[in-house]
Amino acid sequence: MEKITDVQIEESWKVALQEEFQQDYFVAIKQKLKAEIEEGKVIYPKGKLIFNAFNQVPLAQVKVVILGQDPYHGPNQAHGLSFSVPMTERVPASLRNVYKELESDIEGFVKPKHGNLEAWAKQGVFLLNASLTVEHKKAGSHKKLGWMKFTDAVIQKISDELDGVVFMLWGNFAKQKASLIDGNKHLILEAVHPSPLAGNKFLGNKHFSQANEYLQQQGKNAIDWKL
Repeated sequence: MEKITDVQIEESWKVALQEEFQQDYFVAIKQKLKAEIEEGKVIYPKGKLIFNAFNQVPLAQVKVVILGQDPYHGPNQAHGLSFSVPMTERVPASLRNVYKELESDIEGFVKPKHGNLEAWAKQGVFLLNASLTVEHKKAGSHKKLGWMKFTDAVIQKISDELDGVVFMLWGNFAKQKASLIDGNKHLILEAVHPSPLAGNKFLGNKHFSQANEYLQQQGKNAIDWKL
């Protein structure tokens, strides 16, 4: 059985978050997850993928943060990157709306048949969920586990230690995180959530072109959003 204590995280994040890992609340997260696994509960994503967003993008390489709420709670969907699913899985509804916005905002973007966003991560797009785990078929089941405290610290760390990062905050939940970010040092872009439940209100926000324009003003390479 996979153990939460076996999880590894990229070295720069390990150093930056060292104090968080030693806090009582983080020790409690590990204990609670271990207990749930021992009870036979199915937890997503798999242990080795819980910190996938961190392992794909070292701290110093973060250029854009896209904040999600919690992992997908169906089999084989969650792989540790917000809004993203493995190549073999159907494109989720919210991501389909993200693709619609990209089609209208980014010249030459063609909607892919998959929902894997790893190509973005490789360019410095940090796909962070506020909760890093979830129980099978129970959306939001780990929101009180302690992850929020940890990921708030992550957002604060990015804001404090880096300059010129784009934060995309979609939906009321994500917008609440704006208070953790220094708006004088970074670009904060807010929109309604891309969920179909919000209708088409997400469309037309031009976040992706705005992000690239800002990054280039900062002397950084733009993101190639094509998948």
